[in-house]
Amino acid sequence: MKIPKRIASAVVNSLKGGVVPRIGLPYITVGREAEINALLHDVDIIAEGGASFRFIVGKYGSGKSFMLQTIRSHVMDRNFVVVDADLSPERRLQGTKGQGLSTYKELIRNMSTKTRPDGGALTLILDRWISGVQSETAASSGISPDSPGFEKAVEKKIYEVINTLNEMVHGFDFARLLTIYYRASINGSDEEKAKVIKWFRGEYSTKTEAKAELGVNIIITDDDWYEYIKLFAMFLKMAGYNGLLILIDELVNIYKIPNSITRQYNYEKILTMYNDTLQGKAKYMGIIMGGTPQCIEDNRRGVYSYEALRSRLAEGRFGREGIKDMLAPVIHLSPLTYEEMLVLTEKLADIHAVLFDYQQKITQEDMIRFIQLEFGRIGSDSHITPREVIRDFIELLDIIFQNPAINISEFISSGSMDFAKPAAEESVEVSDEYAEFEI
Repeated sequence: MKIPKRIASAVVNSLKGGVVPRIGLPYITVGREAEINALLHDVDIIAEGGASFRFIVGKYGSGKSFMLQTIRSHVMDRNFVVVDADLSPERRLQGTKGQGLSTYKELIRNMSTKTRPDGGALTLILDRWISGVQSETAASSGISPDSPGFEKAVEKKIYEVINTLNEMVHGFDFARLLTIYYRASINGSDEEKAKVIKWFRGEYSTKTEAKAELGVNIIITDDDWYEYIKLFAMFLKMAGYNGLLILIDELVNIYKIPNSITRQYNYEKILTMYNDTLQGKAKYMGIIMGGTPQCIEDNRRGVYSYEALRSRLAEGRFGREGIKDMLAPVIHLSPLTYEEMLVLTEKLADIHAVLFDYQQKITQEDMIRFIQLEFGRIGSDSHITPREVIRDFIELLDIIFQNPAINISEFISSGSMDFAKPAAEESVEVSDEYAEFEI
């Protein structure tokens, strides 16, 4: 299957910059079958009204973000809605200065479906819902859309959806907003629809403003944003989707919070979300969080510093190197094997040749030699990551393309290529990054 140049460009440029491309992942996915299958099993449970919570744990550059994006792509193909956000100093799970709400805003901004994979799908989802209810009403009642009673029949269907939501926390207000959106659609009032979208995006800063514009005396806040995510999951199921998947990456930003009480509040929020999914308080919803081993397992400031989480998530007595429990809440990403890295370099060489329109000259022997050199560096057995190898390989391909007279085998063997810094050295830098946060 030949990759289109547009996608090839996105893949090569993203990987060279050290980030995961949002498109073209099937062209470069290698290994991880067990992890992907485990997460897709969760997706089947979510579609049947269940809920799931997983942590993906791996070192910087080990493929956590790649894993999240791969699952994102898979579930959108299965008629799921996906929301994703990277945590940062401004975006947390809990905060007193809008950090929790900032995470909610980012999630809703990135709301994606198969037909709108790049985010911003909220309006599309609401319009599709109304259109679906109208089609269903016409089919089940036999009333023509032009008939006087059609609008009332549609409203009746909409109230059936809304009554289900009313039983949930903040469900009454959520349902009221949906009603306002429906009436604005019927009346052709784009301005009113835009106000409802603004509310759902968490962009009203005061209740007074929301009351004046929409007549609702409530806004989404730092404390209750997660309740609205649960409401969205239920609503999306009723709007014709199979469920909602929430992807939250860069948990290390909670680990980095200097204030221990603030950290604990954030871990408490994770515990609430975890308990909700396991106890059946959330439906049609899955949560996957990504973090480094240190930010999860550090007993002093990581997730495991919160005893209620550590006791739920810590590995049992039977887990050991090489034998992984894919049904556990924490999935540890093991390094890609030499064989998997070779397959990946072959795929990248093909994509690079398509992008720059040249006859590929690098041989499999060259790639094997390249991988041997990469994994032969000091500290590579414990510190090298796919990100480093990929960046180096794309740099090699760029040099070969721009210097066609080079003897590739000699060039790789000579060591004249400027590889990325030794892996062990880079690991020290990562450790130093945390030094300033010690108390």
